[in-house]
Amino acid sequence: MHAERITDSICGHAEGPHWSDTWGGLRWVDMLAGDVMQLDAAGAVTAMSGKLAIDGPGGSVTRIPTPSSVVACVRPSSSGGAVLALEKGFALEDADGTIDLLPPLWDEDVRMNEGAIAPDGSFLCGTMGYGAPRGAASMWRLRPDGTTTREFGDLTISNGLAFTADGTRAYYVDTPTGRVDIFDWSDEDGLVGRRPFTDLSGEDGSPDGLCLDAEGRVWVAMHSGHQVLGLDEQGAVAERIAVDARQVTACTFGGEDRSTLFITTSRENLADGEDPAAGSLFAVRPGVRGPEAELLFGG
Repeated sequence: MHAERITDSICGHAEGPHWSDTWGGLRWVDMLAGDVMQLDAAGAVTAMSGKLAIDGPGGSVTRIPTPSSVVACVRPSSSGGAVLALEKGFALEDADGTIDLLPPLWDEDVRMNEGAIAPDGSFLCGTMGYGAPRGAASMWRLRPDGTTTREFGDLTISNGLAFTADGTRAYYVDTPTGRVDIFDWSDEDGLVGRRPFTDLSGEDGSPDGLCLDAEGRVWVAMHSGHQVLGLDEQGAVAERIAVDARQVTACTFGGEDRSTLFITTSRENLADGEDPAAGSLFAVRPGVRGPEAELLFGG
């Protein structure tokens, strides 16, 4: 199976895609530019028909600046806006688009990276140190009441995180491990009981972002591997989606019927002219759908 390129190379380091009816389409981030990208539902249909989306006035992709040099993750809020992970903490977007910064959480040379909304309406986001020093990253939790806690540390490049439909478990990637892991979830204790789900260290690339389909199966973006892997219930590779960009960063299901898998890619650390499709958005219909229910910040 082969993913279709649906935009030009419009991002330096695209990450964190998420489809939401709350904001009417797909959002992802151009992480190190500090911008949120949005492809509305009509634009997604146009793009999937073979026409490239355009990054600019009159196009179907909108670039939304944030008050930070880094925006690592954006997820929908029950208030009608969004919650964002910026370089050193969180921010809230109102329904009218105003972004309010919350207090920074650290002074270290560390930035937010990837996250997800938890079953209790909290926003969980992991970090990574610049240069990715081993063990320097942590998992942070922003509760709907505005309180923040550092949940645990000893991570390196905290990446994909996705919760099962019943809210009891979460799949997770800390990229240098080469694995997808499983956590148990409780509203009181958060993520606990971490154990391996599958080892992907023998595959091309390294596990990065991930998402779940409606049946609870895992789809993993393989950074530096030109592919997204679909895993069965035992963690074996059941599907391979080829992507015409090497640094595949994350994926999510979207579209009106949730049957399109949108895939982000990165140009980070690439020379001009190298891997020309890098930084583009890709899409494919893998024959399955994403979850019907959506978790929102605030519940």
